[in-house]
Amino acid sequence: MLRPSVYLLAILWITSLCLLTETRGIAQERMQYPEAKKVDQIDEYFGFKVPDEYRWLEDDVRESEEVAKWVEKQNEVTMGYLESLPYRDEIETRLTKLWDYEKYSPPFKDGGRYYFSKNDGLQNQSVIYQMDTLDAEPTVLIDPNKWSEDGTVALGGMAFSDDGKYVAYGVQESGSDWRTWYVMDIATGKKLDDKISWVKFGGADWAADSKGFYYNRYDEPQEGEAFQSLNKNQKVYYHKLGTPQSEDVLIHKDDENPDWGFSPTVTEDGKYLVLQVWKGTDDRYRILYKKLDQPESKIVELIDNFENEYSYIGNEGSIFYFKSDVDAPKKCILTIDLENPARENWKTIIPEAEEAMSSAGMVGDYIICEYLKDAKTQVKLFDLQGNFVREVKFPGIGSANGFGGRRKHDETFYAFSSFNRPPSTFRYDLDTGNSNLLREAEVDFDPEDYDVKQVFYTSKDGTKVPMFIAHKKGLELNGKNPTLLYGYGGFNISLTPSFSISRLQWMEMGGVYAVANLRGGGEYGKAWHKAGTKTNKQNVFDDFIAAAEWLIENKYTSKSNLGIQGGSNGGLLVGACMTQRPDLYGACLPAVGVMDMLRFHKFTAGRFWTDDYGCSETSQPEFEALYKYSPYHNIQDGTEYPPTMVTTADTDDRVVPGHSFKFAARLQEAQTGSNPTLIRIETKAGHGSGKPTSKRIEEAADIWAFLAKHLELKPEFPGQN
Repeated sequence: MLRPSVYLLAILWITSLCLLTETRGIAQERMQYPEAKKVDQIDEYFGFKVPDEYRWLEDDVRESEEVAKWVEKQNEVTMGYLESLPYRDEIETRLTKLWDYEKYSPPFKDGGRYYFSKNDGLQNQSVIYQMDTLDAEPTVLIDPNKWSEDGTVALGGMAFSDDGKYVAYGVQESGSDWRTWYVMDIATGKKLDDKISWVKFGGADWAADSKGFYYNRYDEPQEGEAFQSLNKNQKVYYHKLGTPQSEDVLIHKDDENPDWGFSPTVTEDGKYLVLQVWKGTDDRYRILYKKLDQPESKIVELIDNFENEYSYIGNEGSIFYFKSDVDAPKKCILTIDLENPARENWKTIIPEAEEAMSSAGMVGDYIICEYLKDAKTQVKLFDLQGNFVREVKFPGIGSANGFGGRRKHDETFYAFSSFNRPPSTFRYDLDTGNSNLLREAEVDFDPEDYDVKQVFYTSKDGTKVPMFIAHKKGLELNGKNPTLLYGYGGFNISLTPSFSISRLQWMEMGGVYAVANLRGGGEYGKAWHKAGTKTNKQNVFDDFIAAAEWLIENKYTSKSNLGIQGGSNGGLLVGACMTQRPDLYGACLPAVGVMDMLRFHKFTAGRFWTDDYGCSETSQPEFEALYKYSPYHNIQDGTEYPPTMVTTADTDDRVVPGHSFKFAARLQEAQTGSNPTLIRIETKAGHGSGKPTSKRIEEAADIWAFLAKHLELKPEFPGQN
């Protein structure tokens, strides 16, 4: 089910991890790292002076020869180390075999045809197929693998015209958040001359007559600033097919509020253009609309504040349906009649439930609501008056996604998976409630060989926190099992039990995989989220540390056998926890992390994150909280930090790589003892989106080999005696 169109949520980036090791305790020499110069840079915050001696590493690696040279030398050290690790090649060989299975997305219907994505197994990018009926032979619509030899150019969004003649599609290069949009004639497969540039955190939605589409974009950045400059002054345009972008019609802008963004949606009846206005990562929106059947109509302000969530899900004439948290912290469905928009006329048709509602949509004559019940997927159907119809039944603990469609449809589609269950796709009949299996992934393993369970543990302040644990059956709780603990804890994002082929390999090799559902996420609604934000952010780290301690106390693992991993906001999580408790872990894997909490808001999308983090420059209490846990600023000289491999990428324009560069340089300077402190810097890649299969396999194999060595895992491979 599609989330609201705030595309800047610091996105969950889950990879994988682990492999063998030599005996601990053997004295080793401290590794030699590339020299990183130090500069005399001091910033002042509320009278407090903060040094930033590695400020120069913030410079764009594509523009700075000095930074590029440092990156090259760091990669030489890291790759040399990784290539020497035991079982590295065996891990990659086995992972490649596991990865080589057909992967299907749930189908969806648009413009009278069915579409789905498929990866034959090891294709760098998935291919989009089309078919007239579900039992027809599929044909290729879009194959991104033909766009580049190395697979680093990816599909970054699609929008189909109502008449079924055209598809607008976004192209993403080297993992950047920037997209360039094109248009294809579906019948002929011919790409038209239309080209839309400088789209970020947005997409396209066609007008009802299929003669053009609405989209949001930023102004072209100044030369050399595309990957680091702040993204401001987003505007909404209408593009008419067959015309250059320079002639596109400006629909809306707001020069007085350059921080605001506008996500356009055309109602299915074609009568309204809805603009969801956002200014950060919180689900707090203003709502504007324009009557499209009256060409000279003005933009009307329906919601004029950022106090609550109003996620548009559909309409019945002038009655608009929204997922909202108005008087409902765990979300509800309410309606607003544009003819009588005063608040006293609003109607809550689906009230707040005990479980948190994570998403909602209107398909056919139903409202489909997805809830989280202790971080597990729960889907319920209601009629348009809000009356409960039925619950969708799933085969066990897991995650479901899909459930999209249009009002004229009588069917929808979804996929279901879990830690030990590869994705299966289903057709769901809206009227009968029957789920029919379409495809089941065939992976080279037996799901019955693995156990998945959920436990609850107590955090530092007494809060009960859920955690999923998955491993091979017959695990002996001897306190020595190599264990990987993953977390995120931010931006209202929930971690649910889903399938990952690389995580499967970790378990196949004999490792335990655990996912903690920390505060800051969306697992239990607004209160759970807010309890892990701004000056409450320490709760997230306390929850993660408590998860690690629970795993140790309950004999799953030990300090020396426990690894921790997280990406993006989860990279911050790992960085904060390893600087607060360096004694607690056997290995640390912070990926594309936000490591300098005093300056994150100065780059690309960083300013949006102040909803979760606060800001060092505008609030002294928030500065003090940020400075207290900022990973970069809390590295202490003379400390023995666990073996650490930082991962980032040169084209990451979500969390700019300077965060990881500065953190790694400072960590290498401060590290005492022989534990390696490495940084792996991927080239022609970004925050994670669009990364080709070849790069994903190589990175996962490197991570597993690193973990295996330092968590004392001797990997098991199929057929091994």
